[in-house]
Amino acid sequence: MKRLFALLTLAGILTFANSGIVVAQDDATDTEQADTTALDEVAAAEQPVATAQEEEAVAEEDPFATTTGEELTFHQQIKEKFIEGGWGFMGIVLLCLIIGLAISIERIIVLNLSTTNTRKLLASVEDALNQGGVNGAMEVTKNTKGPVASIFTQGLLRMTEGIEMVEKSIIAYGSVEMGRLERGLVWISLFISLAPMLGFMGTVIGMIGAFDAIEAAGDISPQIVARGIKVALLTTVAGLIVGVILQLFYNYLVSKIDAMVNDMEDASISLVDMLVQHKLSD
Repeated sequence: MKRLFALLTLAGILTFANSGIVVAQDDATDTEQADTTALDEVAAAEQPVATAQEEEAVAEEDPFATTTGEELTFHQQIKEKFIEGGWGFMGIVLLCLIIGLAISIERIIVLNLSTTNTRKLLASVEDALNQGGVNGAMEVTKNTKGPVASIFTQGLLRMTEGIEMVEKSIIAYGSVEMGRLERGLVWISLFISLAPMLGFMGTVIGMIGAFDAIEAAGDISPQIVARGIKVALLTTVAGLIVGVILQLFYNYLVSKIDAMVNDMEDASISLVDMLVQHKLSD
């Protein structure tokens, strides 16, 4: 009986001990899970902060970079490349483009306003010569705008001095009008040559700065070399673009002036022939 009681007591003690160990293990597991959950929450709370800090760092390095994956507009890309190329040389190249375009547009407007329908003018002058003589023809030319009408007026003014003086007057005043038509082209030609040269100068200076950065870093880093070369070449690209744009305007103006000069020469020959016939008829 005593042995049975002792065995039951021992079994109870062992059962109670095992249940305590299991409860302790369960408490430890719950504690570990709670700690893990707390760490996850802290990490999740810190992640937006880190992301915000990364976005701020990217924004400081590149003010035009987007963090939402949106592409930059063409205007923003141009501004970004302009700033990367350096405001010094890029600003001078841009100034060449602005002044060159202003002169080109002004010349285009002037040349278009100076264009005259020479056939209609010659017909009007011929009718005026037949009806009112030289004075009537001069009234027509004075009331007509354009270099052709001005040349006709100068020729008619010398009609009393003979046909030879009319021809000399037309040739002399034609040279004056041609010089007026070509006014401003020399500046456009200057900016066409100046813009690429400034771009090349900016490239050379940028390359020197890139090599200085390599020397300061003490290592030929691909990132340093690539960034320095990219910034240096941006000025060359800008200068070449400005040169191409102004060259197109320059060629258009030269072709327009050549056409007007040829028109003036043909009209002047027709006027001289008309005056000869009018003098012979008198």
